[in-house]
Amino acid sequence: MARKRKGRLINGILLVDKPQAPSSNQVVQRIKRLYKAAKAGHTGALDPLATGLLPVCLGEATKFSQFLLNADKSYFVTAKLGQRTNTSDADGEIVESNPVNVSEADIKQALEQFRGPIKQIPSMFSALKHEGKPLYFYARQGIEIERPAREITIHSIEWAGLQGDELSLNISCSKGTYIRTLIDDLGQVLACGAHVIALRRTSVANYKASQMIRFETLEQIIDDIRVNTDKNDGETVDDEQDFSLLDDLLLPMDTPILHFDAIELNEQDTLFFQQGRNWKVAGEFAEDQMVRVYEQSNKRFLGVAIITIGNMLQPKKVVVY
Repeated sequence: MARKRKGRLINGILLVDKPQAPSSNQVVQRIKRLYKAAKAGHTGALDPLATGLLPVCLGEATKFSQFLLNADKSYFVTAKLGQRTNTSDADGEIVESNPVNVSEADIKQALEQFRGPIKQIPSMFSALKHEGKPLYFYARQGIEIERPAREITIHSIEWAGLQGDELSLNISCSKGTYIRTLIDDLGQVLACGAHVIALRRTSVANYKASQMIRFETLEQIIDDIRVNTDKNDGETVDDEQDFSLLDDLLLPMDTPILHFDAIELNEQDTLFFQQGRNWKVAGEFAEDQMVRVYEQSNKRFLGVAIITIGNMLQPKKVVVY
């Protein structure tokens, strides 16, 4: 006998305005419960201290989360000058204090060396794995692990203001950038130390802060659903009707990869794609080019493929409806 599924088979991406304090995983689990979704995942964690844009993928959309994990991101950060902490943010312990004798000109000059391609050594208080365990596991035991510097790109790091010893910056960066580490490194260049006291993610790939949904909005919708259910004398309404207001907030699964070229398949080729077959397609494509794939008749999104030698289409991520 087939196992009964747990949760709704709902597919899409919700742009959540993550509040301060909960972890990214806690946010995902909360969204999963609100939607009664069978599957959910995020696209790159935010620290508990951080707020802002956290794309949550539901159902088959989780197959495309990697494209957002690898995407450029933007942040608004406030740093406290004069203090360095062991975690490089306000959640850590102060390990160094220094007088702040820097001017606006000093800071703007220091920012110059953090623009463009740079190398960054990740914090010990990060989720990067060493022998199967996150680095913070070792850090909490006082164990220091040697970490190689990683290449990242700071597309822009711009002055946003200085009030007392609190410096605000707008930062746009590549995947793998640790803002806490960037601020700690800046503090070292300024010879006074610094750590993050507030961090807000304002964009991920093409997703913007203006598209975010707050938890209060989601919970109000749930309350409205319950009220409507009560008006039906306690009768259970079907999933589509019951959750339509929540489902309307979801973005399509293909939105993380709209920068890929699109290809449409006829009925026979659609079947080949869904079966995971490789076959030659018409058109001019570069070798190793990634493409979005759709069913021609109804424009339904089918997944992602790569073009290999000889214009062969190789399915990579296939949506199961």
